[in-house]
Amino acid sequence: MRSQHTLAQTISCKGVGLHTGHPVTLTLRPAAPDTGLIFVRHGVGKSVSVKASVCNLIPTELCTAISVNGTSIKTIEHVLSALVGLEVDNAYVEVDAPEVPVMDGSAAPFVRLIKAAGIVPQNRRQPFLKITKPVEVSDRGRSVRIEPASNSQITYTIEYNHPLIKTQTYTFDWSVSAFEREIAEARTFGFLQEVEMLWAKGLAKGGTLDNTVVLTEQGVMNESGLRFQDEFVRHKVLDLIGDMALLGLPVIGHVVADRSGHALHTKLVETILRQPECWTLVSEPAVAGSAQVKPVPAVFSHAPAMAASPAF
Repeated sequence: MRSQHTLAQTISCKGVGLHTGHPVTLTLRPAAPDTGLIFVRHGVGKSVSVKASVCNLIPTELCTAISVNGTSIKTIEHVLSALVGLEVDNAYVEVDAPEVPVMDGSAAPFVRLIKAAGIVPQNRRQPFLKITKPVEVSDRGRSVRIEPASNSQITYTIEYNHPLIKTQTYTFDWSVSAFEREIAEARTFGFLQEVEMLWAKGLAKGGTLDNTVVLTEQGVMNESGLRFQDEFVRHKVLDLIGDMALLGLPVIGHVVADRSGHALHTKLVETILRQPECWTLVSEPAVAGSAQVKPVPAVFSHAPAMAASPAF
């Protein structure tokens, strides 16, 4: 068990939205224990708070978005991945536009922002969700499942008909240092033909070679090249970590993803919460060296109106 964490101070950055192209200021603020991760949308009259929870998820293309009463915030997965990757449990994420800034297309700028603000422990222990039976979702041959394990782990496989990708598999063993070293720097990517089609649909308006790895038929357009030989699958792990944040608690289990994506990631979160027989909620030790499993609170029931939020 560990303490909950929040930020030591408020800090901000500016950028543009990947899909909207709108300029946006993002501000991270400390939050009290048990607050969770809360997005706050300014610039829409009265500011609107939207919890990073699967119950607030809305359908969207090529990113993860949440909404309350018609006020939505898009492309939340990278900043969530950074917060969860650094074990920040409680924070406010404020934006003055409908989309989180893309920055360089990875979680690394948010990691640097969070570390510049500082991370402090709080006087509350952090519960976690421990998987006891496998949970799986699939769609047209693609799948993602979570299995019982003694620690947190992700194994992700992608497959693209491109000479720089082909089949890539990456296994991530959870730790803050490993997240910073292995995952945070991996950037979002797209194929040139797809990028042109997205522009025609009014998407990816903020996409440039400064924030997206763009693949041609044989290579990449970015003069700087790749940050990792397998940067593509590492970015998928980054996205998965951010999407699993919609669970609301750290989870102990092994996630195995096969050619998955945002829709299946969040469907797995929904399915986990609807199958409470497949996990236990573990809280602080009752005595030294032992863990106490407490009754499942109503917030984690499988009712359709669930209002949970676990983080990977």
